[in-house]
Amino acid sequence: MESIFTIDINFWEFLIFVVVGTLTGIINTLTGSGSLITLPVFVFICGLSPSMANGSNRVGVLLQSLVATSKIAKDKPDIFKDATWLIIPSVLGSILGSKIAIDIDEQTMNYTLGGLMVFMLFILLFKPERWLIEDKTSKAENKNLKTFVTFFFIGVYGGFIQAGVGFFLLGGLVLISKYSLTQSNGLKLALVLAFTAPALALFIYYGKVHYGYGLLMGIFQAFGAWIGVKYIMKIPNANVWTYRLLVVVVALSALKFLI
Repeated sequence: MESIFTIDINFWEFLIFVVVGTLTGIINTLTGSGSLITLPVFVFICGLSPSMANGSNRVGVLLQSLVATSKIAKDKPDIFKDATWLIIPSVLGSILGSKIAIDIDEQTMNYTLGGLMVFMLFILLFKPERWLIEDKTSKAENKNLKTFVTFFFIGVYGGFIQAGVGFFLLGGLVLISKYSLTQSNGLKLALVLAFTAPALALFIYYGKVHYGYGLLMGIFQAFGAWIGVKYIMKIPNANVWTYRLLVVVVALSALKFLI
């Protein structure tokens, strides 16, 4: 059995890790759904099973979220005020979602990933960011049952598959909790960091993480996250190009998973 620390890739595949990891880190600081790019790399280039890819992907997500959240917390600490009311239900949900993902059989996971790619392609083509309009209300509404239930189920989804959870987090933060889009993007990164930690711990416990590939991708994701929060987030309309990239990658990945 191949070691979970062994990396068996050639020079060109390594370059794919560099490019994909960096782009994913940038994409996840701007919008989300970078995992729609990393998951196919783990499956089709590294040869990992869908379940192992799902677990290994969390390493990079954790590292990039740690870098991005630390930078935002340093620059704009007020964004995270009252975040505990969002973190608790999302963490609880992620534990349940991770356990479901671990127990599911490989064929079902493969079709699940393919179906997710098709669904997210539909969402991307209809550009959900257009209805995430900037909310000028300064007082968020996050201490209620509706918010708890919403973020619990978002946590379940994040724990189960991770890919695309950024869209749901932004939707919940803006439409349910009434945060501004600017605040929501910072909180999104913090929430992903919070619920990825226990999810990754569960995947590690059940032997669903390839440390070699996960850490290699994670290093470049962390670098991309640093670039994203320091430079790219300040560029007007930068998210337009990330959406175009995601549409192409997700469409190709959907075909590969389902055919």
